[in-house]
Amino acid sequence: MKRLPRRLEHGEEATLVEHLDELRNRIFVAGGALVLALIFTYAFHHRLIHWLNKPLPADKRHPITFGVAEPFLTSLTVSLYAAIVITLPILLWQLWSFLAPAFDDRTQRGVRWLVAFATVLTIGGIFFGYYVVLPASLKFLTNYDDNLYNIQIRAKDYYNFVSLVLLAVAIVFQVPLFILGLVRIGVTSAAKLRRNWRMGIVIMTAIAVALPGVDPFTTALEMVPLISLYLLSLALAGFFERRWRPATAAAEQ
Repeated sequence: MKRLPRRLEHGEEATLVEHLDELRNRIFVAGGALVLALIFTYAFHHRLIHWLNKPLPADKRHPITFGVAEPFLTSLTVSLYAAIVITLPILLWQLWSFLAPAFDDRTQRGVRWLVAFATVLTIGGIFFGYYVVLPASLKFLTNYDDNLYNIQIRAKDYYNFVSLVLLAVAIVFQVPLFILGLVRIGVTSAAKLRRNWRMGIVIMTAIAVALPGVDPFTTALEMVPLISLYLLSLALAGFFERRWRPATAAAEQ
């Protein structure tokens, strides 16, 4: 059995053919993991779809389909989305392992911590989106003007909406990581962020409007954690900046 691709050390020389061979092997590993995950998620797609339907109102938990192939394609699409989420750590790790030799050991250690932090934030964002944003927004949207319309929910459109909302909330939860990254590389400082907190809130509001969302209600639900996480980031920036300052001064000497 062929071994997994070996990560090159920082500064280690390699020929173009060796780089291409490593890239091919990493694509093979990532693709194989995705295919295995897709087989697994499709085998349990009934449970997955029932889980996605739970945020819907009780009388609308059986979305409808149109066309001969739509039931199969919809189930396959949902399974593929789930497989990508499951294998995302492997996909990102293979990408990072290919790029890592270009960075020194200190930077690599920092990236590992950032990846771990980003993973926790992403999981938190998905759970917040599923248990808080989706039920509230679906209750509002699926009952809006229900005296005027016979409201039916199409499966394909519903799962696309769920995917966009969960993706948007997961992006929202990366705000602390983005701000801490800017402070870490010296683009801004905790003191500057505190002085301009009003402008920061305006920017967060603009980001919430730009994120995927089809209605003002869902946008407002995304805006609340976005602004809250931004204010939390101000406190975290001040805490970590004091810890990073000695390391930065030592690196410059």
